[in-house]
Amino acid sequence: MGRSNTTDRPYDIVLFGATGFVGALTAEYLAAHAPKGLRWAVSGRGEERLRALRDRLPGGEAIGVLPADVTDPASLRALAGQARVVATTVGPYLTHGEELLAACADAGTDYLDLCGEAEFVDLMYVRHDARARETGARLLHAAGFDSVPYDLGAYFTVRQLPEGVPLSVDGFMAADAMFSGGTFASSLHQAGRVRQMTAAARERRRHEPRLVGRRASVPVSAPRFAGEVGAWAVPMPTIDPQIVCRSARALDRYGPDFRYRQYAAVRRLPVALGGVAAFGALAAAAQLPPARRWLTERYRPGDGPDAEKRARSWFSLRLVGEGAGRRVYTEVAGGDPGYGETAKMFAEAAMALVLDALPDTSGQVTTAVAMGDALIERLVRAGITFRVAATR
Repeated sequence: MGRSNTTDRPYDIVLFGATGFVGALTAEYLAAHAPKGLRWAVSGRGEERLRALRDRLPGGEAIGVLPADVTDPASLRALAGQARVVATTVGPYLTHGEELLAACADAGTDYLDLCGEAEFVDLMYVRHDARARETGARLLHAAGFDSVPYDLGAYFTVRQLPEGVPLSVDGFMAADAMFSGGTFASSLHQAGRVRQMTAAARERRRHEPRLVGRRASVPVSAPRFAGEVGAWAVPMPTIDPQIVCRSARALDRYGPDFRYRQYAAVRRLPVALGGVAAFGALAAAAQLPPARRWLTERYRPGDGPDAEKRARSWFSLRLVGEGAGRRVYTEVAGGDPGYGETAKMFAEAAMALVLDALPDTSGQVTTAVAMGDALIERLVRAGITFRVAATR
């Protein structure tokens, strides 16, 4: 089965989890920006809530409603069979994600999520990548703030550097924003599963084909003062470097020896040290189920900042790339990263899978590999900055 077999399905895009916080923002973005003729639907638990969402969206009469539940595998299989692309915001994905992904892999349906859970991504590669390659399905994870700015930012930076030589890229993230209850719950869940996460990564390495004649790495780094951006650089324990490294493994343009490092950029040393200590305390608390449950109750999935706070939020990812004696400074920047811009990235990625001329890929792929240039162009038109700041 190939993607051509899905064109006669009733919907181009189905948004699963549409009534959640980020899901509703994504639905609003699609309603405002989807081109005429795009067939899409909202999906999730509770038909009444879905219809209420649809009715308040502009042009809602043309939007489909497809009730489905993560506890009902038959409803997920039916959902996958009706769409060319299924985009899901329902996490934690390790708990709620596999049945829908498996249904998409079997049906040859492209799958898109916002997952920043490394264990889930690795397990899905081991269990479903081969089947997706058979059916032509593209399985894309981390298609929001995790990890689009980093993945496409590194890709954009590499494009400014010489070809066929060893390359390095360092990313420095600065932001003023709040995270969602869903993101918080996923982070706590992941922090409490270090042993399982390590085992999943090891199992993935056993299944992945070996890279021959090239190398891509994410070396462990320590906090440092980064003169190139004038800030303290604190390593970010996120999935983003792994995603960037997978793009580098898949694309020859990253050169014969590629290295990527990622940091949070903090102006003041006490703030940097406080952030490291706070993360350590949170990770320690996450090891204890009662503490993890207590923390989750403080900030529930579905919670998030109001529109006023989101309007004041911003992010700036500065990247420094080097190769063959050339250094380039680039930037990816935008507004509220965890909500407005995540919804924008997610919706534009879904539309790119349906509407754009893309490389012929299948199985578990990254945004840079599946839709690099096309998605950058979409995001620039949508107001996210990709620019070369300086070269040396």
